[in-house]
Amino acid sequence: MNKAELIDAVAARLDGSKKAAADALEAFIDTVAAAVAKGDKVSITGFGTFSKSDRPARTGRNPQTGAPVKIKATSVPKFKAGAEFKAIVSGKKKAAAKPAAKKAAAKPAAKKAAAKPAAKKAVAKKAPAKPVAKKAVAKKAPAKKAAKKR
Repeated sequence: MNKAELIDAVAARLDGSKKAAADALEAFIDTVAAAVAKGDKVSITGFGTFSKSDRPARTGRNPQTGAPVKIKATSVPKFKAGAEFKAIVSGKKKAAAKPAAKKAAAKPAAKKAAAKPAAKKAVAKKAPAKPVAKKAVAKKAPAKKAAKKR
């Protein structure tokens, strides 16, 4: 899932506009990035913790020449997943249901149901569909053993 798909999913879940979802996501990302850059930890219960990790200076090697190269000290972002997030990913716990998505699906169905009675009067009943026969799966013959060389 990329950023645009995440915005679409949030907008659908909240029955809101994509612009509001995009603004909320941007605000979240900016706030977390600024706090972590300052050195603060951002903990979201059940989801995880964002933090800053410092890497010391070290000596590396150029893979082409094998010559030693000095690598400067740097700071990198770090994320540690929370217990609830880990449980959802591992399959031990199911993700929260999406009640807003069900409401959105119910609205078009209600419109279709209201339009069906008029359509049924004009359409004659169709014969029941015949059951579809399953195709037999052909089994491969076992591979022949290679002839022994003499």
